[in-house]
Amino acid sequence: MTPPSVTVAVDAMGGDYAPKEIIKGAHLAAEDKELSIILVGQEEQINNELRKLSPCANIRVKHAQDVIEMGEHAARAVKTKQSSSISIAAQLVKEGEACAMVSAGNSGATMSAAMLKIGRIKGVLRPAIAVIIPTLSKPTVLLDAGANAECKPKNLYQFAVMGKAYATKVLDIKSPKIGLLNVGEERGKGGELLQKSYELMGSIEGFVGNIEGNDIPSGKVDVVVCDGFVGNVALKLMEGLASTFFSQIKVVVKSSFIKIIGGVLLASSFRKLKSELDHEEYGGAHLLGINGVCVIGHGRSNAKAVKNAIMVAKRAVLENIVSEISGGI
Repeated sequence: MTPPSVTVAVDAMGGDYAPKEIIKGAHLAAEDKELSIILVGQEEQINNELRKLSPCANIRVKHAQDVIEMGEHAARAVKTKQSSSISIAAQLVKEGEACAMVSAGNSGATMSAAMLKIGRIKGVLRPAIAVIIPTLSKPTVLLDAGANAECKPKNLYQFAVMGKAYATKVLDIKSPKIGLLNVGEERGKGGELLQKSYELMGSIEGFVGNIEGNDIPSGKVDVVVCDGFVGNVALKLMEGLASTFFSQIKVVVKSSFIKIIGGVLLASSFRKLKSELDHEEYGGAHLLGINGVCVIGHGRSNAKAVKNAIMVAKRAVLENIVSEISGGI
């Protein structure tokens, strides 16, 4: 039997439903025999959950005594809790024992651990969080989604380069279109940051200019570039609108007998639509710009989302996303 080609360190203690859902998701991912998974966390708890599942030779456990909680100060917790599951997962990547790390825990701590232990790709000024936005036509990657609230034009230029590499290698888009999120499409729109960023990004093949917020869900471009403050607001707004939309559909469908019948007839279409717009299908966000693969899962990640986060981490490793970014920078 061919040995696994990709090893992923998974923070088993991170997330609202840890360790149970994290371990279930890792167990599902481990059905892929190309994968080897290291579950990092409190050994006794992990083994208790593993005993409830079928034996799996692709999974092993790495003990971590501490857990960084969601509400802790990220950088401080990483420095003081060297034996936390997040810190040890990052250390495994640094030492080459794992090719990638996945955590649905404290996202700030995950970023801090990745940057402090794994380090940045040479030439990258600031790593960025890349989030896949599901649209009805195709997935779009948005970055930065929250790592950098204040940016300079060179930062946005590098985000565009990293986003293009991600879209090409991970999303398999041959010639990705890149847009700069702005208040209008015209070249002179926005403040000094956006105007100077526009000039720099003009040298990137595939850059189509400014886009507006309503262009994101339509899938007008494959890569949306913005600073972390704007990106995080845009992301949370879209998540909230999607959740409200499906909640309202349920209310309307249940409002009368005739509408219930119509809802039953359209149930398969609604399920398909929900699946296409479901963030769980994409697993998590990539921290691009570090010298390794790091996927940050949603705090509410269930087993399905965890499995998909591991699978997208595997894809990024096999497609050598780090070298692709390094070559572009």
